[in-house]
Amino acid sequence: NGAICIQPCSPSFHGETSFVCEDRKWQMLSDACASLDVQSLFQVRMLLCTLARACNFLQRQTLLPCAFSLEQREMVCQADFSCIIPDILSSPAIPGNIADIVELLKKISLLLSENVTRGKMQSYSRIANHILNSSIISNWAFVKDRNAGSILLDSVNSFAGKLLLRNGSESIQEPFIATKGNSIHRNTSEKSFDFSMEFNSTGNISGQVVIPEEELLRLPRASKAISVAFPTLGAILETNQPDPTFVNGMVLSVSLPEELQNILLTFEKLNKLEQVGAQCVGWHSAERRWDPRACEVRAHNVTAVVCVCAHRRRTYRSFSILMAPAAPRSLLLDYITRVGLGLSILSLVLCLVIEAVVWHHVTKTEITYMRHFCLVNIAASLLVADILFILAAIVHNTALNYQLCVAVTFFLHFFYLALFFWMFTLGLLILYGLLLIFFKITRSVFLAAAFSIGYGCPLVISILTVAITEPKNGYLRSGACWLNWYETKALLAFVVPALSIIVMNLIVVVVVVVKTGRSSVGEGCKSQDLSSVIRVSKNVALLTPLLGLTWGFGLATIIDSRSLAFHVVFALLNAFQGFFILLFGTLLDRK
Repeated sequence: NGAICIQPCSPSFHGETSFVCEDRKWQMLSDACASLDVQSLFQVRMLLCTLARACNFLQRQTLLPCAFSLEQREMVCQADFSCIIPDILSSPAIPGNIADIVELLKKISLLLSENVTRGKMQSYSRIANHILNSSIISNWAFVKDRNAGSILLDSVNSFAGKLLLRNGSESIQEPFIATKGNSIHRNTSEKSFDFSMEFNSTGNISGQVVIPEEELLRLPRASKAISVAFPTLGAILETNQPDPTFVNGMVLSVSLPEELQNILLTFEKLNKLEQVGAQCVGWHSAERRWDPRACEVRAHNVTAVVCVCAHRRRTYRSFSILMAPAAPRSLLLDYITRVGLGLSILSLVLCLVIEAVVWHHVTKTEITYMRHFCLVNIAASLLVADILFILAAIVHNTALNYQLCVAVTFFLHFFYLALFFWMFTLGLLILYGLLLIFFKITRSVFLAAAFSIGYGCPLVISILTVAITEPKNGYLRSGACWLNWYETKALLAFVVPALSIIVMNLIVVVVVVVKTGRSSVGEGCKSQDLSSVIRVSKNVALLTPLLGLTWGFGLATIIDSRSLAFHVVFALLNAFQGFFILLFGTLLDRK
């Protein structure tokens, strides 16, 4: 498992193919076999063009005949690179050829981007269109360079941004790439670029870029706005994304003056299911990933999404919308979460008030003092965590403030961990009361140990997590103020301690069931069985929310993340945890 095998290509191709061993089968990893040699072809044609121009110059100066006819000179030198188009379009769009064409387009954008005329842009678009065809998108998965899609996007954006506009506007359309440009100035009314393009053989997809009038007022002089639409590029870029999300609309790129800061983009959805949510994102060209900090949703319906996006020439020039297929979105889940959190917060406040009122009456013995001390800290930790959970949602949905999101995530991580470690402390206390009857610990020793476990361990874990992952921009996950999973696995700093504590507390419950399930002397068989069942059921019901066993049901949502039923049960059990703590930890306490 994990072994790599590299094989040469067949005689008619150059390059190699890589395979990886998975489950005792060889799976293709990358395919660099290519039939094109576009680099050599490009260099030869450039050399021929140079010779033809030199020959033409000598003919004018010396009147000597030239080896190149006029038609040959025009063919060789047309738009500097359009002469290689027939060879490229006649080649199969296999992974190796795709990689070579991407590299060619990159070189053209670097070496031949001066005075990008309509003819140059048409030739460039025809080459790019060949490898953006919807019928060959699956071949991109085996391109050796995983950043090839990002390189293509940057190259097209760079080249198109230098397009010269004839008569103040330009429009160049290919089936899978379209470029439009307009002259703009401060007195121009609102400008928009509308695109309607083929996505696959079954239908089209549309998009729109709008520059608001108030943004145009920022322009100090006349300038130009260029927009490029890619209906299929999103499927290519997502193959490099670790998140289980996919692009649900076309990719729209813009090249605007630096003075323009915000633009409006409208994306038609590919998947128009009602329960499917949408997230507006910008492509971070330096980090080569979709970044939700670039945009926010302005309007959203079943068929389309309107985004407000920040235009930054060095970072955000391309935009789209994402959809997560795994997590089911449901009004029922939203309702349960809101009602549950609201009731939980009220219950926890009431729990702490009651504990404060009756504290001196219920903490007369050492063991009851320790039990109620743990209960108060469990309630306080969960209360703060619930409030931070709501704050995290607000920060993500409106402010999109990165530093605030990091701060909220840190404290959310800390207090959720504190909740689990205090539940673990309570579990240890229960074992102490059941198994170590004749071993007494003083209140000071208990407080030192409890604070070290309850707040010390979470603090160390939280600080280490942010210190290790934040410098690499891997602390936050994409689209939420919570720990990253797909890039840095920062979420393990919460999942591993939480699951370990759930397992330990489950063992505690088993010990309690065994200890309290024994019958009293003198009870009859039937009354004995009934009494045992009642005692066991009561203890399990009391301890399940107090020891956090309901969180264990989260494993079901991981095993089958698309099951709405599992998500509903998990939300019901945990959104209402504060209410269960009030009920079983305080109100049903006879003392």
